[in-house]
Amino acid sequence: MVVVLLFPVSLIGQQIGTVTLKEGDMRLIRGTTVMQGVEGMRLNRGDILELGNPGFAQLEFVSGTVVGVGAGSRLFLLSYPNGASTPGNAAELVLLGGWLKGEGSPESAFYRFDIPSLGAITKDGTVVLHASEESSEIFVESGTATIAQLTPQGNTSQSSTGKGGQFFARLKGKKVVIADRPSGSFINSLPIPFRDTLPSRLSRFTGKPPEPKRQHEVSYSDIRAWLVMAPRWRKNLVSRFQPRLEDDAFRQEIEAHLDDHPEWDAALNPEKDSSKQHRP
Repeated sequence: MVVVLLFPVSLIGQQIGTVTLKEGDMRLIRGTTVMQGVEGMRLNRGDILELGNPGFAQLEFVSGTVVGVGAGSRLFLLSYPNGASTPGNAAELVLLGGWLKGEGSPESAFYRFDIPSLGAITKDGTVVLHASEESSEIFVESGTATIAQLTPQGNTSQSSTGKGGQFFARLKGKKVVIADRPSGSFINSLPIPFRDTLPSRLSRFTGKPPEPKRQHEVSYSDIRAWLVMAPRWRKNLVSRFQPRLEDDAFRQEIEAHLDDHPEWDAALNPEKDSSKQHRP
């Protein structure tokens, strides 16, 4: 009960930005609830956004950073530290699939944008990321960014400084390849809104923000992709979604796929975990 009560406050209670443009469908997973995202709504730390195809969204964060999200993309607002940010304490967004463009400014905090096998940390640079099952790609459009190779656990293994114009591509299981310009396929697939600077629209949204529309409590299929992502990114999801174990169908799916996310074993069998703690 304590975990359930504290989780929304500690993880998803902090408002960190606004959706200032939405085209097409946008699904929001907040807490344990699936909602219909709406233009003008506030963003909370811990929100999961999934865009339809076609679709596009522009997110503007309280630090001044503007983020564009392309059609079919899946984005997790993993962390957003309070106060001044450093590269080691950057706000972190995880893009499981699709397209993202992040535009910083001199006034921005540091942001870390992660895709399955690469990550980019920047303050006032502009980066474009594309993630698919087989490849991770990052284009440093302007400024500089620290580009890191990521392990399957989501941890940094190697990093280097990316300069404006450089392109980083990494196929699944391979090392990163660096080029002086993006590949032709990357340019041809680039979402049209990403081809120009993303202008701020925040001044259009004053007063009481609209609320997302509740649809239903999450099912296992709604969140499976997030439950099996890199362990570092999903480490808090057990406490977040544990209340859903009260639903028989959800619990059965968790049990059936336990090998894919073994950290759920303690939640499924608390008596086993308790016996380990009291073992002499």
